[in-house]
Order: sequence, then C-alpha cells, then structure tokens
Amino acid sequence: MNTIKLGNPAVVGLAGFGMTTFILQCHNLGWCGIAPVIWLGLCFGGTTQLFAGLMEFKTGNNFGFCAFTGYGAFWISLCLMILFGKNPEMVKNFPIMSFNSGDLGFFLVAWTIFTLLLFIASMKHNGTLAFIFLTLLLGFIGLDVKEFTGSMLAGNLAAYILIVCALSAFYLMTATVYSESDIALPVGAPWLK
Repeated sequence: MNTIKLGNPAVVGLAGFGMTTFILQCHNLGWCGIAPVIWLGLCFGGTTQLFAGLMEFKTGNNFGFCAFTGYGAFWISLCLMILFGKNPEMVKNFPIMSFNSGDLGFFLVAWTIFTLLLFIASMKHNGTLAFIFLTLLLGFIGLDVKEFTGSMLAGNLAAYILIVCALSAFYLMTATVYSESDIALPVGAPWLK
C-alpha cells in the first residue's frame, strides 16, 4: 500500500509568522510605513498561518494547530483593527470600531497570556521553538508596557526583541526545509524533559 507523503505545514506557518513579525517591527521602529504590515498581515501572516494551522490539525499536531491558527487570527484581527479602527471615515460612520492605546493594550495582553501558555508547551519541543516563544513573550510584554505607559523605550526594546524572534522563526523554517535535503541545522534540545 502506497502512503502519500505530506508536506510539513509548519514551514509556511513559520515563514508567515517570521515575515510579518519582522515587517511590523520595521514599522514600529519607523523604518517603513503601515501598508506592508497590512498586506503581509492579511495575506501571509494571517491567512497562510491560518491555513497552516488547519493543516496541522490533519497531522494531529495540536501545538501547531493552536499556534498557527491562533497567530493567524491575531494578524487578521490586528490588520482589521488598524484598517477600520483608525480610518476616520469608518470611525465617523461606525464609532464602535475606533480604539485607543488602552484598547490595543488589552488586546495585546490577551495575546501575551496566550503566548505564555504556548511558551510553556514549546519548551518540551526543541530549543529553537522555545527561544521563539520566549522572545515572542518578552516582545508582547514590552508592547503591553508601551501601550499602557507610552514608553517608547519599552516599544523600541520590544521591537528589537521581536526582530530576533522573527529571525529565529525563519531559522526554524529553514532547518525544517533543509532537513529534507539532508542538511541538518541544529535546533537544540528541549528545555524541559
């Protein structure tokens, strides 16, 4: 009986996560505008991660299913908040859609909690995945502080931490893709046995 070899959905999920996280931090540091964030967030970071998560469901990987669908929804909802909640015409017609720093702060705190829960589980996988989630958690905490206090120092520090997170996601994606070409990149032992 022939079995069909399936692709690993994590490779596109990690790529979408890494690229969108990277470009958002470029925006947060003032290096680029918001348009690339919106387009990547909706198309690659959002939709592609959502599909990757649903494909992880088929493989029986609950961690990947939860992480990729969750962060896919994060990117889609963040982009829609920016598109509709900061658009003066939309806010005028639908004031319920507007948001302020406090609202964004609570949105980010919810994702910080989600990330903390996944960080704990990530430590049972491999060192690179755990590092991705550690830097993501620290980045979210920095963004929470920025939104609630207005501290640009916290925001800039979070942006640099999240750039490291994005590059780490690219590395894990590369290690996964290269492994099929018999190129073994180290990913590190699990942090928890």
